[in-house]
Amino acid sequence: MPVLYEKRGNVAVITLSRPAARNCWGQDFSDGLIEHFGAAEKDDAVHCVVITGDEAGRAFSAGADLKDPRTHTLETMEDFFTELPRWRKFAARVLDHFPKPVVAAVNGYAIGVGCILTYCCDLIVASDKAEWRMPQTALGVMPAYGGAVRLARWVGKGQAMRLAMGFSLSAEEAYRIGLAQWLVPHDALLDQTMEVAEHIASAPTFATQMAKESLNRGLDIPNLEDASWVDAYRFMALSLTDETKRRHDEWRSRKA
Repeated sequence: MPVLYEKRGNVAVITLSRPAARNCWGQDFSDGLIEHFGAAEKDDAVHCVVITGDEAGRAFSAGADLKDPRTHTLETMEDFFTELPRWRKFAARVLDHFPKPVVAAVNGYAIGVGCILTYCCDLIVASDKAEWRMPQTALGVMPAYGGAVRLARWVGKGQAMRLAMGFSLSAEEAYRIGLAQWLVPHDALLDQTMEVAEHIASAPTFATQMAKESLNRGLDIPNLEDASWVDAYRFMALSLTDETKRRHDEWRSRKA
């Protein structure tokens, strides 16, 4: 399977690996991501997930395989209905409901569907060699899987429209507009990403999961008051957990 999975302490590292084709996308990538994220969700020892591209491919993912004549083509309405179940299984939907924090380490080109995958993560660490592109309109299609809308949630409508119209985004620009939260020299990418992931993994797991859920779900709540009330229930539930009580006791003992 061209999606690799390894555990480093409490962090799972998932790698898109088709280096001979710059980690270009295939259904096997979606299948592999679904399988590995499922395993990471069930594994209580995994507190955070990192996703990156195989360094040998010199890219995060170069997007869809345009050499495949079946890419972006449908012949009949029957083909359309046949394809729908596969679209519903796209990895973005898995990440939408994945409870643990996910950090993308963008090590080069993130193009098309590979670009959209980064927007499905919670935090982004960018190599200075990273670049984002959504070239779908030039091919007569459009960013699918809610790609432009996902990006707008990160950086606003204008920047999302810019990429949806086919303009590229450099690593420096991605950091400046807030798409990437860290920008580092290429050789330092994995070290910085693991530092971020291990920081998250060291916190109480229920707290990081509820913080992620609060932000992601809160964006869909139409007013701040309702979002605040929902957070009150999460906050009070967390205050009853043994881990929260233990952390507070440790803090008090250090201050005594």
